[in-house]
Amino acid sequence: MPDTAAHVTISGRVQGVNFRYYTVRKARQLGVNGWVRNLGDGQVEATFEGDESSVREIVDWCQHGPPAAKVSEVVVEWEPPTGSYDSFGVRS
Repeated sequence: MPDTAAHVTISGRVQGVNFRYYTVRKARQLGVNGWVRNLGDGQVEATFEGDESSVREIVDWCQHGPPAAKVSEVVVEWEPPTGSYDSFGVRS
């Protein structure tokens, strides 16, 4: 069972800059499970589950994202983990 979970909403120039691709890559490197998706209002939303240090690391990474992104705000909601994810991927 994962230690912790975070639901994150990222604002700024975060669509059209491969934010989802880089998030998947980073999450898999860290062994974090969950998902990421684009929202209709231009934001990116993600849920991360895993050990606390890895989840905190990817949440910190979201503060800047990939090279072409311009993150203006990251809203984090810490939640109890569900353990329902066995990998990390893109949701539509």
